[in-house]
Amino acid sequence: MTAEDIWSVIRSEAKREIEREPCMKHYLEQHILSFDDFASALAMLLSVKLASKHFPPQVLQELFDDFYEKSPEAVDIAVFDLAATLERDPAAVNYFEIMLFLKGFQALQAYRLSHWLWNSNRKPMAYLMQNRMSEVFAVDIHPAARIGKGILLDHATSLVIGETAVVEDNVSILHEVTLGGTGKESGDRHPKVRKSVLIGAGAKILGNVEIGEGAKVGAGSVVLEDVPPHYTVAGVPAQIVGRTEVAQPSLEMNQRLIAKRRQE
Repeated sequence: MTAEDIWSVIRSEAKREIEREPCMKHYLEQHILSFDDFASALAMLLSVKLASKHFPPQVLQELFDDFYEKSPEAVDIAVFDLAATLERDPAAVNYFEIMLFLKGFQALQAYRLSHWLWNSNRKPMAYLMQNRMSEVFAVDIHPAARIGKGILLDHATSLVIGETAVVEDNVSILHEVTLGGTGKESGDRHPKVRKSVLIGAGAKILGNVEIGEGAKVGAGSVVLEDVPPHYTVAGVPAQIVGRTEVAQPSLEMNQRLIAKRRQE
C-alpha cells in the first residue's frame, strides 16, 4: 500500500467517525481532513506532540517537513509501520486511530527523524529529539540505533534501545523491553535483532548478542547470549525452550512458550 492509498483510507475512516461521533469533528478535521497528504499530517501531529514551551511546534514541523521532503522513503517506511500495527495488534481497528493515538507508532516515527538528524551530523538536535521522545512517550531510543521497517512497538512504555543496537525488518517488541549494554563496554555493545523476531514484554537483551531471524524471546527473560534463528528462549538467564512454531513469530504475536524437545 502506498502513502497515497493509505491516506485515502485514513480520510475515509475519519469521515465515517465524524458521522458516528460528531464530537470529534473539529479534532479530526484539524489533524486529518485539513491535509492533502499523509506526510504533512504526520509532521503536524508529531510536532504538536513533541513541542514544549522552549521548542515550539512550528519549528518542529519545519524539521519534519524537511525530513520527509529530503527522505521520501521515510514516508513509505511510516506506511509499513502503520500497516504492521494494524495487522498485528488486535486492539488496532483503524489506521487513523493508530496514527493519532498509539504512541508506539508515534515514537517510532519521531526516532526516525532523530536518526536522520544524527546521520546528518546534527547530533545536538538529534539528542533533543531523543530527550523529548523519552519525556512524552516514555520511549528512549538512541538516535544512532538502526531500526528497519514494518516494526510494531506494542504499548512501547519503558522501551530502551541503545546506541549500537540493530533491529531489522518486521520485528515486534512489547513494552518494558531493553536492548542494552552490559554496563562498561565501549564501541559495538548492543544487541542485533534480526528479521521477524518477537520480543515479549519486559525482556532484557544485554550486550552485543545476536537474536537470530524468526526467534522468540519470552516475556521477562534476560538474554545474555546469542539466540539461534527460529528458536524460543525464556528465563533468567534465558535458555532455549524449543523451536518456534512458525517462521515469523513477530507476525503471529503468539506469546506462548513450548516445551523443549528432548532430542534438542
